[in-house]
Amino acid sequence: MEGTIKSPANYVPLTPISFLDRSAVVYADRTSVVYGPVTYTWRQTRDRCVRIASALSQLGISSGDVVSVLAPNVPAMVELHFAVPMAGALLCTLNIRHDSALVAVLLRHSETKVLFADHQFLRIAQGACEILSKKGEKVPLLVLIQEPSVQPLVPGNNKKRLIMEYEDVVAMGKSDFQVIRPKDECDAISLNYTSGTTSSPKGVVYSHRGAYLNSLATVLLNEMHSSPTYLWTNPMFHCNGWCLLWGVTAIGGSNICLRNVTAKGIFDNISQHEVTHMGGAPTILNMIVNASESEKKPLLRKVSFITGAAPPPAHVIYKMEELGFSMFHSYGLTETYGPGTVCTWKPEWDSLPSEEQAKMKARQGVNHIGIEEVAVMDPVTMRTLPADGVSMGEVVFRGNTVMNGYLKNPEATKESFKGGWFWSGDLGVKHPDGYIELKDRSKDIIISGGENISSIEVESVLFTHPCVLEAAVVARPDEYWGETACAFVKLKDGSKATAEEIISYCRSKLPHYMAPRSIVFEDLPKTSTGKVQKFVLRTKAKAMGSLSKKGTSKL
Repeated sequence: MEGTIKSPANYVPLTPISFLDRSAVVYADRTSVVYGPVTYTWRQTRDRCVRIASALSQLGISSGDVVSVLAPNVPAMVELHFAVPMAGALLCTLNIRHDSALVAVLLRHSETKVLFADHQFLRIAQGACEILSKKGEKVPLLVLIQEPSVQPLVPGNNKKRLIMEYEDVVAMGKSDFQVIRPKDECDAISLNYTSGTTSSPKGVVYSHRGAYLNSLATVLLNEMHSSPTYLWTNPMFHCNGWCLLWGVTAIGGSNICLRNVTAKGIFDNISQHEVTHMGGAPTILNMIVNASESEKKPLLRKVSFITGAAPPPAHVIYKMEELGFSMFHSYGLTETYGPGTVCTWKPEWDSLPSEEQAKMKARQGVNHIGIEEVAVMDPVTMRTLPADGVSMGEVVFRGNTVMNGYLKNPEATKESFKGGWFWSGDLGVKHPDGYIELKDRSKDIIISGGENISSIEVESVLFTHPCVLEAAVVARPDEYWGETACAFVKLKDGSKATAEEIISYCRSKLPHYMAPRSIVFEDLPKTSTGKVQKFVLRTKAKAMGSLSKKGTSKL
């Protein structure tokens, strides 16, 4: 319109860096980070972040460079989420369950210039650097993150430091450093490698704009108010802590850091710090609901818990709410900055029985404010399927919190964005009320005798068995049926159940063709984000061979 212009007065590129600037003023003396005896205020946190950014600049880091970190949920992770982009660089948070060989691959692919490594994972980082060195490739500068309460020591040498340490980096920086802000809000802020549950990891690029918007979306879908206390039981390295590392900062919250996640640690920290919010995969829910009586502590107030990463069984949600947690279910992928949908609660569901409420909360829900649209489409025709709760297709996203693309992989980016949508690889249905419900990963669906078996549906029944702690269902080859369901089960401590008993239990609650025909008792392999590595289980099930001979059905 005539008279309107775009200028610095009315347009500033969106970036989460602004959250820290504001909180350092508004919440200056409020606690920002707690880690055992270590505490910082928001004023102190911003000062430390600026100094680290300054030090990185002195070390030769400039716009577009990649700085990686290999660390659990410790204060350095909070700081690096701001300090690295303040230096104009991209932060790459590495999975702490990777070995040296895979870390070396990711360092090479990302062209990492500086690698921050927590002391617990120093050997892995050093091993990765040695692999790069032996191949004649450039090795990143290694910075050791020591435990704040431990005297700085380098393994194997107590007299002289051989590696730069994190606090040295903080000390060398200047507090008056001119923070570098993005010229374009679509510039990259971070690099997240996918967990590799279905294929080799891919580097997902996030923008300042997407991170800013998803941070606010996560605050809203968690129903967070000013100055919440967030207990970090979901890994900070995964999708930048579901963008909550930036989101909690925006509203002046306190980050309670937890290196090792245990049931006792969870209940102790909730009690000690009056935790208001936390989050994690269904494995964390399992840990909580199956905690011993000596580990549990009564909740003095409702604790909001956001779960995702894998579909949570309704039975487990029901048990969590019995303990006093208020459950929020979100769904997304690394490519959607973590949370992309939320199962927004409707008041008319309040009158439903508790178990029915849990089933409603187990659905993946609707798009949050950062995602424009979520649909279920036929992957072949690319037509939107009816919202009838039955028609199954692939879940697709489009909106402002979908990744920029895959680093150095234009073909994969193009394929994932076909038709103007991001294709998730997850199969689901849309109910008449517009809520999405996942049925399976496209690679996990079991086709038995021409019938589709949802592994998620079978797993939900297994979780209701009183002896079952964890369960995962995959396809096992079958000469007659093509495939049948094979369940890998971990029993609760002290519980006993036979394969026949569990199969019979499932057959009493499911159509017979859906019930697992074979049960394997063992610990389940998982990624560090709590997802079961089904590709490992599929390999095991395939090696078991066919359960039946042609024409000898017992169903």
